[in-house]
Amino acid sequence: MHVMKMFELDRKVAIVTGGSGLYGEHISRALGEAGAVVIVASRGLEKCRQLVKSLLSDGYEAFAWRLDLADEGSIGQFTAEVTAEFGQIDILVNNSVSRTGLNDIEQTTADGWLRDQQVNGLGTMLLTKAIVRTMRERRTGNIINISSIQGILGPHFPVYGESGMTSGIEYTYAKWGMVGMTKWLANYYGKYNVRVNCISPGGYNPVNTEQEISSSEFLQRYIERTPLGRLADEDDIKGAIVYLASEASKYVTGHNLVLDGGWSSW
Repeated sequence: MHVMKMFELDRKVAIVTGGSGLYGEHISRALGEAGAVVIVASRGLEKCRQLVKSLLSDGYEAFAWRLDLADEGSIGQFTAEVTAEFGQIDILVNNSVSRTGLNDIEQTTADGWLRDQQVNGLGTMLLTKAIVRTMRERRTGNIINISSIQGILGPHFPVYGESGMTSGIEYTYAKWGMVGMTKWLANYYGKYNVRVNCISPGGYNPVNTEQEISSSEFLQRYIERTPLGRLADEDDIKGAIVYLASEASKYVTGHNLVLDGGWSSW
């Protein structure tokens, strides 16, 4: 196969949870640009529709769908509807994440913890369970989980300084779980030709101007500690997503692709 053709996703049906969010928007756009039919899924249906409108105007095929990962009924309805509409799901990107607070463990409440894990743990598992069953039956499929550098490292608290910012324990717990789930699924479903991989991005905030960066202790410290000397921009995740979603990575499964500008290399 010609190398450029290996990256094509012509007519592959792809679900992106949290598909209109911070990373989700660019994941959805990347898959559309590569030729996939993109289902942009989130609780915020109107925001999904706005992104889909933009994708359609650029010539890509996309659909907005409401999905609440905190609601088992919503997951069941979503899975039934998209399966009936498209007949098959080729790619699932588990990108949604709940972050109700950025608290240390002494500030974390039982209700807050359970609310986050309802999405990050249970909801993601239930959706994956429903979709991977159809992939197993077809003996083909591709799942990409979005973790974080907080899923491979402990938080580097000194970088927050006196900014008042921190990294919540519930987020670290969920993102480490995402990496572990990736490896379990890859090992179990490999025999059915279902590949499962993970992406662990680092800091991302492309809207910051030089003035905003210079006035932010956290941003300055973060950038200084990153070998490439910058935060991720909106294009940085696009290549990684298309690589893992396409035939270019057809012999890759159970892998966690770290996308952090070198942050974790120290």
